[in-house]
Amino acid sequence: MEQMKRFIDCSVGTYACNLRCHYCYVAQNYLFTQKVPEFKYSAEHVGRSLSKERLGGTCMFNICASGETLIPHEIVDYAKAILAQGHYVMIVTNGMLRKRFEEFAEFPEDYRKRLFFKMSFHYLELKRLNKFELFFSNVKLIKKMKASFTIEVTPSDELIPYIEEMKEMSLRELGALPHITVARDESKSDYPLLTKLSKEDYIKTWGQFDSMMFDFKISVFGEKRKEYCYAGNWTWTLNLLTGTMKQCYMTNYFANIYTNPNKPLHFVNIGHGCKAPHCHNAHAFLCFGAIPELQTPLYAELRNRVCTDGTEWLQPEMKAFMSCKLENANEQAQPKKDVLINWIYNIIYRTAWVARTLLKKVDKHYKSNEIHK
Repeated sequence: MEQMKRFIDCSVGTYACNLRCHYCYVAQNYLFTQKVPEFKYSAEHVGRSLSKERLGGTCMFNICASGETLIPHEIVDYAKAILAQGHYVMIVTNGMLRKRFEEFAEFPEDYRKRLFFKMSFHYLELKRLNKFELFFSNVKLIKKMKASFTIEVTPSDELIPYIEEMKEMSLRELGALPHITVARDESKSDYPLLTKLSKEDYIKTWGQFDSMMFDFKISVFGEKRKEYCYAGNWTWTLNLLTGTMKQCYMTNYFANIYTNPNKPLHFVNIGHGCKAPHCHNAHAFLCFGAIPELQTPLYAELRNRVCTDGTEWLQPEMKAFMSCKLENANEQAQPKKDVLINWIYNIIYRTAWVARTLLKKVDKHYKSNEIHK
């Protein structure tokens, strides 16, 4: 079986969206805009920069925008270019854009087998807009094209009165209950649960969906990771627009993979230097094995469902690849140089932060003096 060399979480800096979910991280920070960013790099350049040879093997890519991922057409082209390199691709979407799914359906069969859609089931928005038929028809199209998918619900207090009707609809239309994620309040520095319920009531309310994804995410939510982490090497984050590669969401070491696509990449383990209050998207990073000493479920177990008709949401190729652990394709080395590199970048970052802060204060001081003249 083909082993997974790296997991790469790709962001797309677009806040354009066709829904207005109240629990959305973008909504929490008042960032909604319909502007689509410029994609400066061609799909061919992106694919060449992410070749198997350069990355050391077959990788799993996750593509997610701040708004709706599939609004820019370039995402279809980028996904195809990455699949052409022999990698696997996951795309986060609200499942509303029929034209995009029709474009994916035109991909070669070998590409579609390595394609996975994380369909966010925004029940209240679909109900408000009367778009359930569109959503479920797109799910059927994904099944027809023999790609893989999962259905995921973001739990919110406002959704609680509709739980029973949502479950009934899911069983009728999908043959299985949706998986449940865990919502966090990004307006606060420690990213607490986005709910007015106690943690005990929150678990009792949303645990009824028998979702292994929810069970795992809630089990590690708020737990500071202190183990040695291979983020920055086995896993990393990538801005698809700019090519900026970072160890993880809250780290200082970075590089640009688009600048010299023919040159080898340098990987630096984050080690014990994680700055996050808890592991963001732990269900992916930890279940793929960024911290090998942790015992976690397989990622496939968090995404798959067996339907009432015996079919599964994951196709065999995708299910097998999602069942990989990164330690099987990588060496558990902890170079001392990584500690030094992280330390140097932290010093540079802190120095730059102090300089920016002082400049802002000086600028504010002079502006205040101008006003009072």
